[in-house]
Amino acid sequence: MSETVALEISRKKPVAAAARWPVQDIIELYETPLLDLLYKAQTVHRQHHEANAVQLSSLLSIKTGGCPEDCSYCPQSSRYDTEVEKERLLELEEVLAAAREAQAGGAQRFCMGAAWRSPKAHHIDAVAEMVRAVKAMGLETCVTLGMLKEGQAEQLKDAGLDYYNHNLDTSPEFYGQIITTRTYQDRLDTLERVRHAGINVCCGGIVGLGESRRERAGLIAQLANLNPYPDSVPVNNLVKVEGTPLQDTPDIDPLEFVRTIAVARITMPKAVVRLSAGRDAMSDTMQAMCFMAGANSIFYGDKLLTTGNPQYMADRALFERLGLHPSSEAGHA
Repeated sequence: MSETVALEISRKKPVAAAARWPVQDIIELYETPLLDLLYKAQTVHRQHHEANAVQLSSLLSIKTGGCPEDCSYCPQSSRYDTEVEKERLLELEEVLAAAREAQAGGAQRFCMGAAWRSPKAHHIDAVAEMVRAVKAMGLETCVTLGMLKEGQAEQLKDAGLDYYNHNLDTSPEFYGQIITTRTYQDRLDTLERVRHAGINVCCGGIVGLGESRRERAGLIAQLANLNPYPDSVPVNNLVKVEGTPLQDTPDIDPLEFVRTIAVARITMPKAVVRLSAGRDAMSDTMQAMCFMAGANSIFYGDKLLTTGNPQYMADRALFERLGLHPSSEAGHA
């Protein structure tokens, strides 16, 4: 698919008719000398966000494994032979115990993820109950449940849901090499339902899938040209899991990842940009550069769905070394 055709497809709702950020402009940002790019990104960041502040989120897998999708990066797909076993939906009290632990550790937002292609009506009923209970604890709430049908987003909104996560993963041009069981438009349709229901959108992607810089720029263009662009933008670095098709994918250059954070910050200045999956393998120096590039949110805790994440104490030590503190913005862009 050509770049032009892909952009035209993506301009269906909820994408604006005129792209504010053409792909070529984003490529030019990527090609900016790194120190100049970081300076620009940090300048933009301080115009819209509290300096030296990072929003803290915690993520719990409330239903693990057994997903019928063929996302090439995902160990929860039933199509791949990984160590992830299919599990039942957690009981409410199990979720609340995890939420209490996250809150005690300093988390401001509690995110719940379920390995479904699309939740059924009784799934939404159960998750809505979880959202109400977690919200009552004083935490912001976020869920990622797959594709939503008509009316489901409204039910979650009525339960008090603050954010719905549904990533685009990559650019339209590269998407078919990563996933074949749902289309790019399927993802855009779910985002439209979420936005229409009045829920904040959490939407980002994954880098290091084997994509080119142009394809990374294509992902950022899709996100930045949403109208409006997402409230939260998680940027994931591929976690290679044995048994998945991408297990042997070459590592992305760490500085290219830093550039991606900076480009996301510049093109979506008011968004919370989250340093997400893959942080477990990042050095403290690389994380510091990502914060300099405009990242102002992390997943905080020992696990991110089914893969490792830096421990609470390690994060606290890093924050102390860098002079960072939890954001008083409480996650709102």
